[in-house]
Amino acid sequence: MSATIGVLALQGDVREHLDALSACGVRAVPVRRERELHAVDGLVLPGGESTTMSKLLDVFEMYEPVRTAIRDGLPAYGSCAGMILLASQILDTRPDATHLDALDITVRRNAFGRQVESFEADLEFTGVADDDDPLRAVFIRAPWVESVGPDVQVLATMPEGPAAGRIVAVRHDDVLATSFHPEVTGDLRVHQYFVDIVTGRRTREGRAS
Repeated sequence: MSATIGVLALQGDVREHLDALSACGVRAVPVRRERELHAVDGLVLPGGESTTMSKLLDVFEMYEPVRTAIRDGLPAYGSCAGMILLASQILDTRPDATHLDALDITVRRNAFGRQVESFEADLEFTGVADDDDPLRAVFIRAPWVESVGPDVQVLATMPEGPAAGRIVAVRHDDVLATSFHPEVTGDLRVHQYFVDIVTGRRTREGRAS
């Protein structure tokens, strides 16, 4: 039986992530309620508006269930706003915004500028893309990672320009986050990387993949 991966379907690029995951050969489902969360093997937190998403987590009574599930080992992947939600500390955000404290990272919200300053860049991404076959990444009002804890692996940094060296992809155990939006490019490598994390977890737990 193949893995089932949910996409938190409160706001943001839900359909795009569902399509990308389905193209990777897994069952992809929207998640809005706690009972739906308990039925998935992994969870994607999509790009969108992080403060709106944090409020909707409370409205749908999903903040504690999601936080607890990830803390208890549910693999999770956050893109852009999803990265912000997963972080342990957020700079330049609203005082009433909440976060899941699932990754020991400090992120700066909207670090790359406003919507009109969105851009694309070619990245090397550990385990996914290298200099011979880089990953085309789309940044839309994106955060970057200011600092990481000692156990967090840096997977990608900006290669050039004013933001050269800024961290844009990280992983700790089965939690993955990117500043950019792989769901909008048609390149499935980041989603496949997360699918591999999920299926690896299932294998370790003795479930069929």
